[in-house]
Amino acid sequence: QVQLVESGGGLVQPGGSLRLSCAVSGFTFTTNAMSWYRQAPGKERELVAAITYAGGTTKYADSVKGRFTISRDNAKNTLFLQMNSLRPEDTGAYYCNAVLWRSTIATMQPRFGSWGQGTQVTVSS
Repeated sequence: QVQLVESGGGLVQPGGSLRLSCAVSGFTFTTNAMSWYRQAPGKERELVAAITYAGGTTKYADSVKGRFTISRDNAKNTLFLQMNSLRPEDTGAYYCNAVLWRSTIATMQPRFGSWGQGTQVTVSS
């Protein structure tokens, strides 16, 4: 069974940082590109970061570029998202998923229809 378990979210002030983790099981993590999505209140879920299966290439949505860093530890089946300089508009539920790699991040789609519980990130003063 595919399992995606996100953690690391919380309440943080604007300008602060958080590091999210995603523990993966039930599929071959090392051969799958991975991604982080977020869903802000009242908005559609959006892809914010993606990484190739070996970690050699990353792509980011314009809204997070320069502030977020996606990484992975294939030996531990774990995906990370380092979030710096957080803004209120970064608030939302963050989810991980395998992704079908495309040339542009806007055209990528999640591999699995079943999502994890997500981890909540709230940026507020």
